[in-house]
Amino acid sequence: MSLAPKKLKMRKPHRPAVKGMAARSNAIAFGAFALKATTGGWVSAQQLESARRVITKFVKRGGKIWIRIFPHRPITQKGTQATMGGGKGVLEYYVAIVKPGTIIFEMAGIDEAEAKKAMTLAGYKLPVRTKFLAKD
Repeated sequence: MSLAPKKLKMRKPHRPAVKGMAARSNAIAFGAFALKATTGGWVSAQQLESARRVITKFVKRGGKIWIRIFPHRPITQKGTQATMGGGKGVLEYYVAIVKPGTIIFEMAGIDEAEAKKAMTLAGYKLPVRTKFLAKD
């Protein structure tokens, strides 16, 4: 189950500069515990799915999990034997742009120690540094 948008406005968009801290999706909204990014970067659909599966497996399908980011941005790559020119490469995968401070996952329905361990394991699967948060 790879995450991908159903429809795109532009099939091959330019890559914008991603700067600054997260202005939205930076506070716990749904669950009691969260995994927050402390650095920025791209999280691919495969990495996100891998982290989700680790959490689900660790909590033995208990509790509720929310994924707060979605991979909307398409990333293109040219073939290895392609020469210069010839236009932009083909669509390879989708990424979610994560800024520092973005909440990636939220959980509820399990105790804090178990949630912390599950979120820590999920953080190992992601290319950004993360920290565990609990709702006050």
